[in-house]
Amino acid sequence: MGGEFFLNPIFLRFFTASLHLILLFIVFISWVFKKFTRGGGGGGGGGGYQKHNVRRRTGVVLCRKASAFSCLGLSLFNLALCLLNLFYWYRNGWSDEKILTLSDLGVKTLSWFTLYLFLQIHFLNSNEPKYPLVLRLWWGFFFSVSCYCVVVDFIYYKKHRYSSTLFWLSDIVSLVMGAIFCCIGFLVEKEDADTLLQEPLLNGTNDSPAKGEETVTPYANAGVLSLFTFSWMGPLISLGHKKTLNLEDVPQLAFSDTVRGAYPLLDDKLESYKGGSNKVTTLMLAKGLIFTTWREIALSAFYVLVYTFASYVGPYLIDTFVQYLNGHRDFNHEGYVLVSVFFVAKLFECLAQRHWFFKVQQAGYRARAALVAKIYNKGLTLSGQSRQGQTTGEIINFMSVDAERIGDFGWYIHDPWMVILQVALALAILYRDLGFAAIAAFAATILVMLANVPLGKLQERFQDKLMKSKDKRMKATSEVLRNMRILKLQAWELKFLSKILEFRNVETGWLRKYLYTSAITTFVFWGAPTFVSVVTFGACMIMGIPLESGKILSALATFRILQEPIYNLPDTISMIVQTKVSLDRIASFLSLDDLPPDVVEKLPASGSGAAVEAVDGIFSWDLVSPSPTLKNINFRVTRGMRVAICGTVGSGKSSLLSCILGEMPKVSGVIRLSGTKAYVAQTPWVQSGKIEENILFGKEMDRQRYNRVLEACSLNKDLEILSFGDQTVIGERGINLSGGQKQRIQIARALYQDADIYLFDDPFSAVDAHTGSHLFNECILGLLDSKTVIYVTHQVEFLPAADLILVMKDGEIKQAGKYNDILEAGSDFMELVGAHEEALSTLDSMNTASGEESSTSKSANSAVQKNESRDDGNEKADGNGERKEQLVQEEEREKGNVGLSVYWKYITTAYGGALVPFALLAQVLFQVLQIGSNYWMAWATPVSKDMPPPVKGSTLIFVYVALSVGSAFCIFGRALLVVSIGFKTANILFNKMHMCIFRAPMSFFDSTPSGRILSRASTDQSTVDLNMASIVGLFAFAIIQLLGIIAVMSQIAWQVFIIFIPVVAICIWLQRYYIAAARELARLCGVCKAPVIQLFSETLSGSSTIRSFDQESRFRDISMTLIDGYSRPKFHTSGAMEWLCIRLDVLSLVTFAFSLIFLISIPEGTIDPSVAGLAVTYGLNLNMLQSWVVWNLCTMENRIISVERLLQYTSIPNEPPLVVESNRPRSNWPILGEVRIQDLQVQYGPHMPFVLRGLTCTFFGGKRTGIVGRTGSGKSTLIQTLFRIVEPTIGQILIDGVNISSIGLHDLRSRLSIIPQDPTMFEGTVRTNLDPLEEHTDEQIWEVLDKCQLGDEVRKKPGKLDSAVSENGENWSVGQRQLVCLGRVLLKKSRVLVLDEATASVDTATDNLIQQTLNHHFTDSTVITIAHRITSVLNSDMVLVLDNGLVEEYDTPEKLLEDKSSSFSKLVAEYSMRSSSSFENLSNARV
Repeated sequence: MGGEFFLNPIFLRFFTASLHLILLFIVFISWVFKKFTRGGGGGGGGGGYQKHNVRRRTGVVLCRKASAFSCLGLSLFNLALCLLNLFYWYRNGWSDEKILTLSDLGVKTLSWFTLYLFLQIHFLNSNEPKYPLVLRLWWGFFFSVSCYCVVVDFIYYKKHRYSSTLFWLSDIVSLVMGAIFCCIGFLVEKEDADTLLQEPLLNGTNDSPAKGEETVTPYANAGVLSLFTFSWMGPLISLGHKKTLNLEDVPQLAFSDTVRGAYPLLDDKLESYKGGSNKVTTLMLAKGLIFTTWREIALSAFYVLVYTFASYVGPYLIDTFVQYLNGHRDFNHEGYVLVSVFFVAKLFECLAQRHWFFKVQQAGYRARAALVAKIYNKGLTLSGQSRQGQTTGEIINFMSVDAERIGDFGWYIHDPWMVILQVALALAILYRDLGFAAIAAFAATILVMLANVPLGKLQERFQDKLMKSKDKRMKATSEVLRNMRILKLQAWELKFLSKILEFRNVETGWLRKYLYTSAITTFVFWGAPTFVSVVTFGACMIMGIPLESGKILSALATFRILQEPIYNLPDTISMIVQTKVSLDRIASFLSLDDLPPDVVEKLPASGSGAAVEAVDGIFSWDLVSPSPTLKNINFRVTRGMRVAICGTVGSGKSSLLSCILGEMPKVSGVIRLSGTKAYVAQTPWVQSGKIEENILFGKEMDRQRYNRVLEACSLNKDLEILSFGDQTVIGERGINLSGGQKQRIQIARALYQDADIYLFDDPFSAVDAHTGSHLFNECILGLLDSKTVIYVTHQVEFLPAADLILVMKDGEIKQAGKYNDILEAGSDFMELVGAHEEALSTLDSMNTASGEESSTSKSANSAVQKNESRDDGNEKADGNGERKEQLVQEEEREKGNVGLSVYWKYITTAYGGALVPFALLAQVLFQVLQIGSNYWMAWATPVSKDMPPPVKGSTLIFVYVALSVGSAFCIFGRALLVVSIGFKTANILFNKMHMCIFRAPMSFFDSTPSGRILSRASTDQSTVDLNMASIVGLFAFAIIQLLGIIAVMSQIAWQVFIIFIPVVAICIWLQRYYIAAARELARLCGVCKAPVIQLFSETLSGSSTIRSFDQESRFRDISMTLIDGYSRPKFHTSGAMEWLCIRLDVLSLVTFAFSLIFLISIPEGTIDPSVAGLAVTYGLNLNMLQSWVVWNLCTMENRIISVERLLQYTSIPNEPPLVVESNRPRSNWPILGEVRIQDLQVQYGPHMPFVLRGLTCTFFGGKRTGIVGRTGSGKSTLIQTLFRIVEPTIGQILIDGVNISSIGLHDLRSRLSIIPQDPTMFEGTVRTNLDPLEEHTDEQIWEVLDKCQLGDEVRKKPGKLDSAVSENGENWSVGQRQLVCLGRVLLKKSRVLVLDEATASVDTATDNLIQQTLNHHFTDSTVITIAHRITSVLNSDMVLVLDNGLVEEYDTPEKLLEDKSSSFSKLVAEYSMRSSSSFENLSNARV
């Protein structure tokens, strides 16, 4: 009898319940113990242990995670059994045995959950070496008892031929889990034993935990289980939950996923396909990309196959399930077998879908990275001719939009063949259920698919037009951002904004068509399953095929699965179309001509002989043009020679350097170059980054050489003024440096390279006279004394030092020889030198006229000394008192939750949100009508053949059609509403953002790289244009659908809520846990994209410099690093999404499985089998829909960041108003043009040092004032303050008594004129460049062109005034561009004219011409001239000498020259001395 008692299952329940109560007690005691001992003294000696081994720590953490989640799983399992028991016995009565079993399960649930919490809190991230001994002993005892229980169950079954399934299930699971716990306990203990042996060796090492960017992603080394469950993402998501993720927290990619792994594969394939030609076709590119990612494509194809077959198991078995519920049994336990098959099929479907999605994204990122690298490399090698046909904006779009779209195509790559397979499987199931009516279903499906063709073609056309119009807009935006300073100076910004808005209007025209076409597509394809089902059921009625509810439900489930491929088909077609358009565009770009490699014959550097040699060279920028740019080029430069190239504006000087560099296509002849080369361009090109990085330019730091170069380029003083010295970050295009500083940094870069041959394209024009002579003496005559130097110059004084002078005219070398030889020989050179002689004679006469020092000069000098002492004090204050910050800050990135305000602003932007409730109502009605139609079909058809139908066949179909048509029209209304809201919102946000950007102060553009603005105007705007409304809509609609399914399922089993509510709670918790990391990863994607575009934009503008230094490979490396920096957060974003979805899928499976088990557990006849079948039909979609809701939520949270980024730029602080209505100046203001400056102090930002430090002086009306001073002394800042580009911090400027700060910016700027330091031309025509506001007639424009000596040049061009000007005016020389700027001011005729180093880029003869033109036409105007050529300011009425932001001297030139100790006098003396050699030579030649 005693033996019987121990074999009784009831005793076992009591025994296991007691055992679990002991576990609860152990956990409680352990928790109390830990609570009181944790603060005590635990921290002392564990330092070595804590640091000792990262890999071992990872192993322990994985074991601990496994044990913690096993406890949670066991708790949930016991909870499910407990609830099942509760329902089963609630229907069948109670007994003591049942109450005891229920208590046992309840205690187990509580105990395991408590243990899970204990392990999670105390052990998961702790450094304790092992679990407590008592816990491990208990696990061992639990395993033994579980073995005993299984044996007892078996004996009891043998004896009584009956045993509860519940007991079997509970005991077997306990046995398996007990074994797992024992293994974990043993493994951790064994690892720790190994550790104790190693510890003495490891103690004292100083390994700090590796940062994410120093480690490779766990994906690379993950085990099978970790890969399957995406657990390798766990550490990053956990980290993101605890802190805000930064890029350094994100691990590196595995090598195969990096651009260095993927690009060579693509490049090699394309080279092999091209076979020597330059032509890349779309097919070649597509094949190359497929080859690069074939493994991922093949694997994902396998997953698609598994997913497709698994997804049809449910519809296939529904009829069988309905018959089972109706009492039809084929074998014992058929219900459990059906539930198991349903469960396993859904599990396979979930796993396959998640891995399919991940693999195609992985393939997409790899393809995109390889493609972006290919585009970047192409940009580095493009020829000048090809480059002119493609603007920077267009090429950036290839990278930012087209490559991105090709990367996204992975989502759709399997759809074409998957549709065929899905339709075939669907027809097989329909044929089994409905016989020949399946043919009607097939015909209807084909019909629906054919409807795609016209819609697809329309979408393709609209998409193509949309992209082209977007290209034009981006091109204009890019140009405007690059030249924003000149637009603001000229008060043209609103004119150019209206131009961008015109491009946007064209774009929105195509966008509207595209979006409304997609709305029709949505209508057609949401209506597709309804149409197919109506046709199919109608065919059944006509053919007399009996309709039973089981078969109808099976058909409806099949149609619902079929809906996905049919619904996705237009998307797929549209995506194929878009991808083909993008592939075409990129293939045509990759087919453009590269720089021909054979222009220059490169020879190794030899000790003697020719360094550069040209024989019968004919070169042309445009090979088709009949007149070449350069012809009959013959010269020979031996090693160590100094060669000067001179000539008038547009004579071909820069072109000659271009052909030596190999930048210019060769028609015929030979050019040889021996040794390495360094090049200094006429327009300075500096990279955004530290000054030191710009000078080193990829070379190792040699401190001695570096200091020598700084000294030679006189950069030391500039670096002292800058807060961060050579660590100062240069803004985009060197925005925070003066023109002279940029030029000297460029020269320093060349000098540091230690090349054999140096090419200088007039670099001394951008610096003042003193610095110019210093640079010439220290660099060309000093550091480069033994090197071969070829320099273009307009300054005649630098010519006598040359061993060979080449005089250019009309693209030919007219004279070549030494200075004196060619001076005697010909007229072309005499013309240049004559102008110089004239300037010097003016200077000479001034010097002779000046008498002794005057008292005024003495007093001025004493004031200067006072100022200097004040200056020193100021500098110290800057050094200590001010918070130093770089001008260019890290890109702003919101952190934490995307605020609800962002969603609210987005939803209410269009029509105040009035259409949103209607869209939601349309979706609710659709859901109600759709469920109603399916419910009607289930209710109104018999369960089996022998039952009479409740309604007539015609009524059945008529009601179904009516409900279906109603639901289809609701979808149409919803689609139109969503498109209307999205379209309106996108336009409002675009206009707001652009208005804010154009009204932003110049400081915003100085400190914001244009890449940041462009990425918002292209990528983020694209998201808002095309996707945002549908994503927000889909989220709301998915929730409505989910609620609909739950409502249907709860109709048959309200008990589903008991499991559904905790499952939803866990889902929400998981989503919140995940979203912190996912959101930051999405933001990092946004932030990491801008540097890729930024580098590409800089590379395109400086490609000739990069090539001349042979630095292509280094720039490719930088580009690859940045591309990977963008791919890292993208890759981990997709991993995180799948990590979440796979967990949500499994949780929704629990709900579905629970409802199925409930349905087979209730007594037969309790529920209508048809309605139960309907619930299962909807339940099959539950896991997909539940994860779809969360997926949409996450996608929405990630994509809303684009809206957030646009909104950031709608709240930029504005400049002061353009017009102050209450204080508008008179129409003829200024009359005199007197400029009075009072105690002017200016700084560029609150964290920047003062640039002007208390300026007081008056520029008299109608007089000419020259401003001179060393580079960086504040000359350009004074001019910017005059135009209020920079607002005065303290003090004021009055023009004719009007305080310029009190009137509107446009009123001020439109009344002043300026010829800026950097001559700017815009893409367009000659006419639009001279008169963008269209205020003047053609006659006036021609008159002005003649005045500035460009009339003949323009008349030669076929288009005359409508001749094309390419981007940046690159088809005009720099000197010609400067003359165009002169033309603009002649047209405007202002009272106040500013020349900001306006003649720096032209030769002396042209300079004299410009001065004469200005003297003639601006006799009554106040002309303020900043000049580096002393001769340019000598004929001024007054001269202002600035030093470090202070007035050093201000008087007439004559007075200042009288005082030989004055700074101005010294500058003039320096200039005279520098020029004297050439002047003497000139005199000698004349004798």
